[in-house]
Amino acid sequence: MTGQTRPLAVVTGASSGIGRELAGEFARHGHDVLMAAEDAGIVEAARAVGDATPVRVDLATYEGVEELYAAARAAGRAPAAVALNAGVGVAGGFARDNDLAAELNLVSLNVTSAVHLARRVLPDMIEAGSGRLLVTSSVAATGPGPYQATYAASKAFLYSFAQALRQELSGTGVTVTALLPGPTETEFFTRAGLEDTKLGQMDKDDPAQVAREAFEALMAGKDHVVAGSFKNRMQVAVSRVVPDPLKAKAHGKLTKPGSAGD
Repeated sequence: MTGQTRPLAVVTGASSGIGRELAGEFARHGHDVLMAAEDAGIVEAARAVGDATPVRVDLATYEGVEELYAAARAAGRAPAAVALNAGVGVAGGFARDNDLAAELNLVSLNVTSAVHLARRVLPDMIEAGSGRLLVTSSVAATGPGPYQATYAASKAFLYSFAQALRQELSGTGVTVTALLPGPTETEFFTRAGLEDTKLGQMDKDDPAQVAREAFEALMAGKDHVVAGSFKNRMQVAVSRVVPDPLKAKAHGKLTKPGSAGD
């Protein structure tokens, strides 16, 4: 990283997709960036971004989060911004089809690591009197997600968590923004096993656009941003008036395994 006077940003899930594009936004706006991910691609991603340092850690583990926090502390100043973006999906029927270890890993990465890292970095930000925390939720947070049961639930947790933290931190100089993207052109759908679903075959948003809108909302101190296409904002608006059973039924038609051929 470069000079110590530059603000520091930490981005998780940064080897590809929205996370990588977020890291690029921070770098282009004068930040040194710590980019974290489990896979080896984080090294090349950091090289492509420029003013970035790769941290290869498994954030689904306690030790991985602690290692990333130690790297942030070693930078010598409190992070100006932290993007809690790491996440994974698991597709299929929860009760009989999906592997329990995969479901528990999802909870560890999507939920536990976000809580853990937030609890580490926020006191440093509060002490500094400034900071911005971005929490990547999803439009999937707005309703039950059959065949993505733990994923949708994890994103609902993250949205509620972000809004609660925002209220708690009022007056500290630290703001919290929830990011709610819709289906985005990333490796998520392949990794989650969603390619044979209607959702997996839908047109998807550009991760660079999503990251740009997220960065702008974060810097403006907004409470949340529904990024990407207009249909995402419509989905969130409609979800406020549609009963959960109907939302679950509609979601299930999109995510049921094999639905791409229906």
